Amino acid sequence: MDYSELDKCFVKRLSQLRNMKNVSAREMSLSIGQSEAYINGIETGKALPSMTGFFYICEYLGVTPSEFFDFDNRNPKETDELIAGFRRLNLKQQELVLALIKEIKPR
Repeated sequence: MDYSELDKCFVKRLSQLRNMKNVSAREMSLSIGQSEAYINGIETGKALPSMTGFFYICEYLGVTPSEFFDFDNRNPKETDELIAGFRRLNLKQQELVLALIKEIKPR
């Protein structure tokens, strides 16, 4: 993936996670201590955040940097909860859950 493609994925992911949190770009910008146009500037491709800014964004969105860049994971919080719950199951229960997932997975 080249840099321009990564930039597009970054912008798309930021917008996706912000919308899932149901907050405006302005509200998010102000909540992380930035100017009201900060997130809008990122989402329109005019700027990218500093590393510190990126960490504030992740903290605000409730995701780790790793989860942020997991572009295929549309629901990082739910995925983490699912994995944590799966780990608490015994082997037989895990096998049942896996069988169910294989049965219902989209084709």
